[in-house]
Amino acid sequence: ITSLGKGGHALIGANLGTRGKHYVCGSLAAFTNIIVTFPIQKVLFRQQLHGVRATEAVRQLQREGLRHLYRGLLPPLLQKTTTVAIMFGLYEDFSRLLLRHAHRSGAPELVTRSVAAALAGMAEAALTPFERVQTLLQDHRQNGRFNNTAHTFRTLLRDYGVRECYRGLVPVLLRNGPSNVLFFGLRGPIKQRLPDARTHMGHMANDFVCGGLLGAALGIMFYPLNVVKSRAQAQVGGEFVPCHQVLMTVWRERGGSIVLLFRGATLNYHRSLLSWGIINATYELLLKVF
Repeated sequence: ITSLGKGGHALIGANLGTRGKHYVCGSLAAFTNIIVTFPIQKVLFRQQLHGVRATEAVRQLQREGLRHLYRGLLPPLLQKTTTVAIMFGLYEDFSRLLLRHAHRSGAPELVTRSVAAALAGMAEAALTPFERVQTLLQDHRQNGRFNNTAHTFRTLLRDYGVRECYRGLVPVLLRNGPSNVLFFGLRGPIKQRLPDARTHMGHMANDFVCGGLLGAALGIMFYPLNVVKSRAQAQVGGEFVPCHQVLMTVWRERGGSIVLLFRGATLNYHRSLLSWGIINATYELLLKVF
């Protein structure tokens, strides 16, 4: 990036356009994050699905070997680079569109931007099939049934139809809309409370801390929905069980224990801290570059 120089940055920015750069920067930020944090996510998934300790989840991955460590990488890579692009890009587009009408009607900007964030989050849910396939490829019980991303998609579509790819959609919708509203609503105020940055590294550090703290807090807040999503999406075929029934099943299996329901939440907190720190800092950096 640095070798492009100011002229190269200006040329890239002009080609992307004001609107397009938010999508590109979001996508590249998500790509960086996934490559770094995928092994942590895999340990976390095993905890959510089976309710085991982190050490046992790590031992499972060790037994499966390095060859399987990045098994299932392609779905989250495709899904996350696209959803984060949609998250930032559509938020900017919806905000621009809604603010234009809000100025005429006198609607508060906070409400307008909250609606824009919720709409962007709901649009992300269209990519639920990628989370669906990722769940199946990360579940060691399915290692012999599904070979890779393309094979999993083909099998689901051929044997069960499009609807099966959207199993777990409800918890995704319940998670995405509210979490987007909180993320975009609190990102600015949190950054304003951090020490003033006078260098590029200082700005990056503030963006990392701001994104990381928000991501970690939201990860804990919506953790039970992710547990429900993982459990629902681990099923292949059969009845579509309502979200609250899946939650009650997990609750009973784990002895009605909040601690066991939130098993994996500590690792999720640290993963989200790192992930959203990387995403937010990289996104803001790339916005300046482009």
